[in-house]
Amino acid sequence: MLKIGLIREGKLPPDHRVALTPSQCRWIMQHLPPIQIVVQPSAIRCYSNEEYQQAGIALQEDLSDCHILMGIKEVPPEQLIPEKTYFFFSHTKKKQPHNKPLMQACVKKHITLIDYECLVHDDGQRMLGFGFFAGVVGAHNGLMAYGKKTGLFDFRRAYSCRDLQELAESYYGVKLPPLKIAITGSGRVAAGILEVMGLLGIKDITPEEFLINEYQYPVYTQLKAGDLYLHKTERSYSREHFHAHPKEYECKFLPFTTAADILMNGIYWEQSMAPLFTWDDLCNPHFRIRVIADITNDREGSVPCNLGDSTIEDPVYGVDRCTRQKLPPYLPHTVDMMCVGNLPDELPRDASRYFGEQLIKYVIPELLQEQSVILEKATILLNGKLTPRYSYLEDYAYCS
Repeated sequence: MLKIGLIREGKLPPDHRVALTPSQCRWIMQHLPPIQIVVQPSAIRCYSNEEYQQAGIALQEDLSDCHILMGIKEVPPEQLIPEKTYFFFSHTKKKQPHNKPLMQACVKKHITLIDYECLVHDDGQRMLGFGFFAGVVGAHNGLMAYGKKTGLFDFRRAYSCRDLQELAESYYGVKLPPLKIAITGSGRVAAGILEVMGLLGIKDITPEEFLINEYQYPVYTQLKAGDLYLHKTERSYSREHFHAHPKEYECKFLPFTTAADILMNGIYWEQSMAPLFTWDDLCNPHFRIRVIADITNDREGSVPCNLGDSTIEDPVYGVDRCTRQKLPPYLPHTVDMMCVGNLPDELPRDASRYFGEQLIKYVIPELLQEQSVILEKATILLNGKLTPRYSYLEDYAYCS
């Protein structure tokens, strides 16, 4: 028997999502009888303790007898149970400074750490993620911020809706003013943004039309990596070459800064990639963008004026375009930033259900295999030691 424990989220601010819903746990135990699932009680989880009990899933405070522990966000180091196998988003593969203590605690406690972000298909595409719902809520919040900044319309908060259906119904009767939205990316996040564009009837136009024309109704254009990056000498774009040699590419987004009212940023970014624009560009009087929903949310990353996370409770802050100071939002001279790191937690039931579906489809069966290449590739630590694939983290994991 393989015993899986769903842990209570311990990171602050609290997160309400879960890896598997009650009905998904019941399905797994019915169709994969070698697996038993128990749930650590939680007063804040989007699915209540009673819902799990009604589905026949036992509540268990002490999870030390579980073989595998599954969460969502980073586990506070003091809550790690030694010598266990954990699945969660550790946010350590890029050597994120704020999670160095977590990584070193996992080493000290001989943890086997399998990161959801590292579970990938043969072509490198991620199996799991909450990107779609990050895109949905990020697009909603970006428009909400523009409405507040201009006073032209008002949106209900996403977290006040029970699910995506109720959020969609909240758009009934909303008439948006003429505005132009630039969307970056082509993955799950972008798909979520496009869902909101469709629900609101915002018209899709080409990048060329976007730069040239003005409209009497709201429009958007989607900029994929090939629209954004160009080799500095070859003047071409190759996805494989770009990801292998990003420093050889320049970013072509600058013209859109004078054409867009809102930027919804959903493109993957790493430190070696060029940003979408610079601080000097932001200070240009022709810089038109008034609201940026930085859903990718890399601090001082693809969007230089991302000065750090905002929160679900207080999702928007202003940035003075020239002094670079963080200010209250909705002032005339600010660009307003929406940089929430846990956007899917505004629609936690839908997001959890979607995540669990992918987990059942691609990952849970691998747990029953004697050997799984998929799981091996996603294992950052094995009994507290870095696996060969992640040996580049040595100075991050072992040195204080």
